[in-house]
Amino acid sequence: MDGSGSWDAIDWNQIEDPRPRRLGQAVKESMDDFLLEDEAVIAQGHGVVLLNIREAGTLSVTNFRLLFVSQAKKCVIELGTIPLTTIEKLNDDVKLQPLPNLSDKSRPRELLQVIGKDMRIIVFAFLPKTKQKNEVFDALRRYTKPANLWDLYAFSCDPSTIKNDSEPKWRLLREYFRLFRKSLPQFQGAEEVSLSNDWWRLTRVNSSYSLCSTYPSELIVPRSISDEDLFQASTFRSGKRLPVISWCDPGSGAVLARSSQPMVGLMMNFRNNADEKLVCAFGSRTTGDKGSPRKLYIIDARPRANALANGAKGGGSESSSNYPRSEVLFLGIQNIHTMRDSLSRLRDYVDAHGSISSNGTPSAVSVVGDRRNRGSTWGGGNLNSMTSFSSTLGEWLNHIQNILVGASWIAAQIAEEAATVLVHCSDGWDRTTQLVALSCLLLDPYYRTFSGFQALVEKDWLAFGHPFAERMGVPTVAESGGSQYELLRQPSLGNLSSSPSRNALGPSGPSSNASAQSQTSNNSSPILLQWLDCISQLLRLYPCAFQFSSKFLVDFMDCVLSCRFGNFLCNSEREREQSGVTNSCRCMWSYLADLRASGGSFHEHYNPFYDPVKHNGALLPPAAALAPTLWPQFYLRWTCPIESQGGDLESQWHATNKKYAEALKAKDIAELRAKDIKMKMESVKQDLQREKRASNTALATAQSAQRENAAIKKAIESIGSTIKFSMSGNQEDRTEVLSCSLRRGTDVRDQVDENGDFSVSISAIEDSLVSEAQGDHFCESLCPFRTREGCRWPDAPCAQLGSQFVGLKANYDAFDRLSIQDCYFGPE
Repeated sequence: MDGSGSWDAIDWNQIEDPRPRRLGQAVKESMDDFLLEDEAVIAQGHGVVLLNIREAGTLSVTNFRLLFVSQAKKCVIELGTIPLTTIEKLNDDVKLQPLPNLSDKSRPRELLQVIGKDMRIIVFAFLPKTKQKNEVFDALRRYTKPANLWDLYAFSCDPSTIKNDSEPKWRLLREYFRLFRKSLPQFQGAEEVSLSNDWWRLTRVNSSYSLCSTYPSELIVPRSISDEDLFQASTFRSGKRLPVISWCDPGSGAVLARSSQPMVGLMMNFRNNADEKLVCAFGSRTTGDKGSPRKLYIIDARPRANALANGAKGGGSESSSNYPRSEVLFLGIQNIHTMRDSLSRLRDYVDAHGSISSNGTPSAVSVVGDRRNRGSTWGGGNLNSMTSFSSTLGEWLNHIQNILVGASWIAAQIAEEAATVLVHCSDGWDRTTQLVALSCLLLDPYYRTFSGFQALVEKDWLAFGHPFAERMGVPTVAESGGSQYELLRQPSLGNLSSSPSRNALGPSGPSSNASAQSQTSNNSSPILLQWLDCISQLLRLYPCAFQFSSKFLVDFMDCVLSCRFGNFLCNSEREREQSGVTNSCRCMWSYLADLRASGGSFHEHYNPFYDPVKHNGALLPPAAALAPTLWPQFYLRWTCPIESQGGDLESQWHATNKKYAEALKAKDIAELRAKDIKMKMESVKQDLQREKRASNTALATAQSAQRENAAIKKAIESIGSTIKFSMSGNQEDRTEVLSCSLRRGTDVRDQVDENGDFSVSISAIEDSLVSEAQGDHFCESLCPFRTREGCRWPDAPCAQLGSQFVGLKANYDAFDRLSIQDCYFGPE
């Protein structure tokens, strides 16, 4: 279909309905080539048109994704295929504006809009007056919001086929040992391992999650703080998320710690001695030493006004007067609801003004500019739309910049001043995680490798309880083992009432599906996406500092949103243990590692410019360089696929490398063909040489036979015989016959008498005919060259080749009566 038209112009009569008339199951069986392992078709629509690219095909709802297969190309269309958990919203009441030059009479009304969390908005048009749309829509409503955690596709695999290299707890323990610059013992259980140095120690006080249900079972704390102090300090922090160490430098003693907000109250006058003792211990230079403590920075990620507003509900922020040598700073990062709304506006605008749009037109030319002047649409378009775009884009990039600036400042204080930094927001699992994880990435080059990136995500995002289930809108588990759509948590704005799910994980009361979906939607937010966006900005600034590429970050985000693996299910380490996801679901890290292994060092996940020697220390970008741009590989891949890869050096390198690999492959094929041709030429050359030798031998034999024939002729003529040659006319038996006769008392030169006293017949047979009967009677009995050892040809002459004697006829009686007279011999 012509992309310049509108979706109104679709000719439904030209769209084939491939459904069998009698057996509907045959259609589902035909989809087996496109299905993943353990994936099953639930509902289907045929003759469906993906309006974004105006492609007709079959739309299937499976237990994992919405799958669109092209009718013409017989392949999966990536734009129209989206995992069910990646779908944020469904809309069956779509109102699209037609272009003014087309009529509205044939406009189909059966439209379904799918909005994804991965920045895509797609619209499907169904055949009019069919039930296909309702079947697909009903299936999507049921399976995009499953009631139980175990209804997810991640649990559909056979547990016996799952091979996990190690438990997440063991990997976290290995990372703690790395931070202490020690080796993890290989022959001890995780519970038997101890870890400490002059400043810090590893504690298992939270092994049963009684200290904090959203923290990991092993924690790093100052060595001078007892486990009893930890229990007392936890009561002063929201959700009992007390200050603990996330990253430390054994060389300088610098510490990066994290927590939730303190419960200081409306007047900010509540205090806790154990909390103050714990926080001050982070700043001690050495245990038991009288040396001066280091500088302590307390970073509140929220705007100051939000922190004060939380004081009305019991929360708030620290007072520097209660923590010696401390300084409290506010970064002004907005809450999860602001981030979600900002991304939604950006998604709508990118879809409306991209080269591929959900309204079926290549661009919103009626708003932006004139189609006939595509090269300068902004110049000839509506300036208000340009201003709107700048405002929408600037709002989102401003959020990214705030996170980048905050993390860079934290990393600079730790790297340059060896200071201690404590980071928190309201709950300590959203903005805190973003800042701490990004600061660790800047400080430690190990986290900029594949293995380090995994360790960082498992430590600061998974082990420290980022609520992935809530932020992605998928179900989780309750303490009793039952499932619920969402465990109620303290909202980021500061509802500090007791939360059974975050403090004690109690069972929740029954709720309707609609209310559950509403709660999930209200708490979903692109927190992880913002963190990956910040990494992409650093990758642009320092292209040689990261082992992984921007494409790896995109695929990583897609894997998390798809819920195909168990790593990012549930809200905390405790919930993942309760649900058994480690032993029931496949591992995303193994999947990504297998992808890289399949492509070798040239795989698109590898950064071709990575130089670990060049950036073997901390990255401390100046503030002037922290001006983010839109991450095209993620935000523009659906609406502007060409532009999203056009200016990226990595993409250009991979494209060039792909062409180079194809050229190498073609070179190998050409070399194999050349080698084969060379071998054939050598074989032909050898054959020619053999033919040449045979020809030379035959020529020599012919010359010898000619000399012998001349000698025989001369000998016969010398006894008074007349020589006559004749050629047989038979084409199959071409024989040259030499005959001579001798008659007594006559002149031998007068005539040839066949009835004379003596006659000789000599036949010269063509070589090709003689060679076929080399072992006949004449060869065995009459060959004059045959010896006792047998025939010695070709080392010796052959009677059958080169007109040798092959037959002799004689009248022996006449020969006996023959009297030879001198007249038979002429003068010499």
